[in-house]
Amino acid sequence: MSSTLTASLPLIDETTLRRVATPAAAVEVMREAFRADGEGRTHVPAVINLHVPAARGEFHIKTAHIDGVPHVAVKVASGFPDNPDRGLPSGSGLMAVFDAATGMPPALLLDNGYLTDLRTGAAGALAADHLALPRITTVGVIGSGIQARFQVRCLHAVRQFTRIVAWSPTAARLAAYCQDMRAEGFDACPARDAQAVCEAADVLITTTPSRAPLVRAVWLRQGMHVTAVGSDSPGKQELDADCLDTADLLVVDRYAQCSAYGELHHALAAALLTRNDVHAELGAIIAGQKPGRTSNRQISIADLTGVGFQDTAIASFVVRALS
Repeated sequence: MSSTLTASLPLIDETTLRRVATPAAAVEVMREAFRADGEGRTHVPAVINLHVPAARGEFHIKTAHIDGVPHVAVKVASGFPDNPDRGLPSGSGLMAVFDAATGMPPALLLDNGYLTDLRTGAAGALAADHLALPRITTVGVIGSGIQARFQVRCLHAVRQFTRIVAWSPTAARLAAYCQDMRAEGFDACPARDAQAVCEAADVLITTTPSRAPLVRAVWLRQGMHVTAVGSDSPGKQELDADCLDTADLLVVDRYAQCSAYGELHHALAAALLTRNDVHAELGAIIAGQKPGRTSNRQISIADLTGVGFQDTAIASFVVRALS
């Protein structure tokens, strides 16, 4: 066998990846990845965040090693929220996959950001599985982009619901989102504003690149769960910091990341919370080290910034499934 790279390195395209990486499969892959994290079996370096202010764009580079997983993925993802106005998707990316035993690459995944979108949605579903009420009727969505879709699709793998109430700052994109979700079988309707979404939601999902709070603490209700995924790089914020202070259960995917640039960062900066006020990292709950929801009256918030071990887990899954 050659010890050098050749032009024969398999390139796996998005269409092929979609055949094996479904929302239901991704939820279970993420469940095991977060369990490994809770058990201390993940090795995660700091994220590289690169901003392109002139284009309102950003790049994120993430990687991690998971003990027992045969591959390591290095993921580059981009986010350019103005792209839909150009007829382009708001996010893209690819993953380079390496053998964890030899360092040699078995494949390059040209997923156009699909695997990132899917694993992010699956993490949100896992958070809701442990923190939301067992029975829900209405999912509230703030945002109308890719994650507004993937969060709902993955959540449907762990909770039964049909009603979606959504709001987005852009009316045309909100209308398109509701139309798309109705085509997928959901009863999706637009709300007049973010407050109306909060008032209706059993589970609230925030998915925007906002740099100013969209959700106020006084809008949160007993029994409500919030999954916040938009604040994934410095300067972003979807929840007023008082929301985190109001929550009975505050869960993060990775404390180091959330304290630096997640929703948690703003509450810490405002001296509303300390590290002791964070109930747990999500992995600790999935590993059985900390409880999830214990009361129907609790307000819970999951602050999710996306962690490199999620990329390694989903990439290794698809490479093995396609081998």
